Amino acid sequence: MKERIRDTDGEMPSQMEAATAQRWYQLIKYAVVGIFFGILFVKAEVISWFRIQEMFRLQSFHMYGIIGSAIVVGMLSVWLIKKFNIKTLDGETVRIHPKKFSKGQVYGGLLFGLGWAITGACPGPLFAQIGTGATVIVVTLLSAIAGTWVYGRIREKLPH
Repeated sequence: MKERIRDTDGEMPSQMEAATAQRWYQLIKYAVVGIFFGILFVKAEVISWFRIQEMFRLQSFHMYGIIGSAIVVGMLSVWLIKKFNIKTLDGETVRIHPKKFSKGQVYGGLLFGLGWAITGACPGPLFAQIGTGATVIVVTLLSAIAGTWVYGRIREKLPH
């Protein structure tokens, strides 16, 4: 059962605030999943700069197979969620909103791919790469954070 936490003014927080006020031990599950995926990325060579370069040079199917498998699993998961009306762990209904296409997605995808090809790193496995000792990837991590910040600052001026 979740605790109800009061604000400093004695007021009850909103539902969103209450949901985010979790104890540290309740967050361990996310660390375990993150560590599992990190190990999986290392073992599958997803974090290998050489594998990523092979992919962008069209020299190997390895990364395309992994990405394709992830797409199939994602499609199957969404289909199952919709078909059986699967709820979240908290019992909430999963809502998948339709997405509207815009040309900004093409530009963003090209920019993302260019950065991925140059650095040999995608945001997913950045922490796994750092965890394996590839500390130079910290530059890529800081660049990703800076890019996210810049996007947030100029988002309203971009075509959506």
